[in-house]
Amino acid sequence: MPTDLMRASAPPATPRSNVRNVNIVAIAVTAALVTLQLVGLAMLERSHAHAMHVSFPREPQVCSENVDAAVSQIPYD
Repeated sequence: MPTDLMRASAPPATPRSNVRNVNIVAIAVTAALVTLQLVGLAMLERSHAHAMHVSFPREPQVCSENVDAAVSQIPYD
């Protein structure tokens, strides 16, 4: 009879495997999201570096025309 009590108090084996599967899926999804974030960050860094390279070329451009533009002053109170 004591063996019947031990069997009744023992948890079933099936929920443990389900919990383990859920944990594995959660870890896989987290790893995929981290990977996507790193890829997005790399793409952002690359596009920002490209934009900075286009905006600031290594050789300064020479403006051969000397144009004086009239700028109206804004009166302040």
